[in-house]
Amino acid sequence: MKNASSFTTFILINYEPMGQQRYLYIIIFLLPYMLTILLNTCLIYIICKDRTLHEPMYIFICNLSFNGIYGGTVLLPHILSKLATKSYKMPLANCFIQIFSLHTFGIIELMILAIMAYDRYAAICIPLHYHNKMSPRKVKILIAVAWLFPLCTFSMWISWTTQLSFCGNIIYKTHCTNFDLIKLSCNDTSLQNIVGMLLMGVFVVPQLTVILFSYVQILRICLHGHKDSKKKALQTCIPHLVTVINYVCGCSFELIQVRLKANQTQYGMSIFMSVYFLIIPPLLNPVIYGSTVLKKHIYTFVQRKKLSPVS
Repeated sequence: MKNASSFTTFILINYEPMGQQRYLYIIIFLLPYMLTILLNTCLIYIICKDRTLHEPMYIFICNLSFNGIYGGTVLLPHILSKLATKSYKMPLANCFIQIFSLHTFGIIELMILAIMAYDRYAAICIPLHYHNKMSPRKVKILIAVAWLFPLCTFSMWISWTTQLSFCGNIIYKTHCTNFDLIKLSCNDTSLQNIVGMLLMGVFVVPQLTVILFSYVQILRICLHGHKDSKKKALQTCIPHLVTVINYVCGCSFELIQVRLKANQTQYGMSIFMSVYFLIIPPLLNPVIYGSTVLKKHIYTFVQRKKLSPVS
């Protein structure tokens, strides 16, 4: 039964210390957002426009960029609007929408990275079977699962959270998270905590297993393969490995930050850890993969020019 005095509006307390420096913070957050949209949009455009890039690896990179735009748009416009209006209150409904969007962004990101790891494993370790393993039909199924599974599953979870009532309304962050919201609940959330942990296991363990398995197999090829095969494996895997490490760093910062009390970390460090996961990966991913895509795109363009008849 819901508490009659349950809060329906929350105060995001981390904005208050920004005070007179809010215009500086607006610039600090606006520039990464503009770059995130610009770089990811350019990457998507090039991949969609160039038919030679319509291969599994580039299709997955394209989806990673779409998710980067999704993740960046969920958080950064929200931060900018709060700083511009000096209104740090958040209605409960908006809080739930933000939680859903932020969590699904992270889950989709990891699923795409797991699929990309398997793609690299298939290309390097079993090249003769690659086209069978990564046929157009299978690629479409993998992309559909990467998006629809988190969106549908987390929808059910967030609908359960909406049944809670809340006895507090102070959130020590710049945005709402499921962990912070459940801590403010008047209800006994023991069952939700257990189910939440199980769900996180489903969202994380299989994907990390695929990534680890893929890289163990690729490492085996590198150790026992020829020099050329080692070089090719490193060239194709390093961008993905850097992206995975960046993702893990972001997750680690988020886990550390949500479990520390507000007075246990410096304000600047607290802000950095809380927004890293939602700003840095969407911004760096197109930079990491952009060189690979552009190199392929320029090479194809030059080859076409060479083959085209001279007028």
